Amino acid sequence: MAVTDRERWDARHAVAGAGQPAPPDALRGREDLLPAGGRALDVACGRGSVAVWLAARGFVVDAVDVSPVALAAGAALAAAQDVEVAWHVADLDAGLPAACTGPYDLVVCQRFRDPRLYPAFARLLAEGGLLVLTVLSEVDDEPGPFRAGPGELAAAFPGLDVLTHEERDGAATLLARRREVTPGAVPGSPPAPPAPS
Repeated sequence: MAVTDRERWDARHAVAGAGQPAPPDALRGREDLLPAGGRALDVACGRGSVAVWLAARGFVVDAVDVSPVALAAGAALAAAQDVEVAWHVADLDAGLPAACTGPYDLVVCQRFRDPRLYPAFARLLAEGGLLVLTVLSEVDDEPGPFRAGPGELAAAFPGLDVLTHEERDGAATLLARRREVTPGAVPGSPPAPPAPS
């Protein structure tokens, strides 16, 4: 990302009002899908409303964004809520920071799209881990370089079990889970048939 892009995001976050903890958009009304706890990664976290919401639910959270101004706002929100989040300044055009190694029980990314990161999102998920994505979409909207084409999210994660996938009104969401490997099973193989009764 060019320095001018970082400056643009810093300027935008500098004038934004105080945020409030909130679940990821794709999880609203589906909070029962949230893992019971563990480690979480919030990619392109902005002002940290999702990261702080997750930390308040007991997750150990790594939150990544290009804007130091946004992360400072997130740190202030976390302090006000008396929770801890590990904040990482990173240009996502260069990939995820080395400190974010996983495995994570939850990976969240909303309002940021870079298909080059999709394999890393899947790779960083723990067994049974949940991926929550929301991106701009061409569906019911105009095409553009920051918008996913029809079916992009569903096709990008063939190794995960898709729980929900929606595309409408210029947005696409995906909730998908990494399969848990049965002891003794070969990863990637189909599940064993049930025992006869």
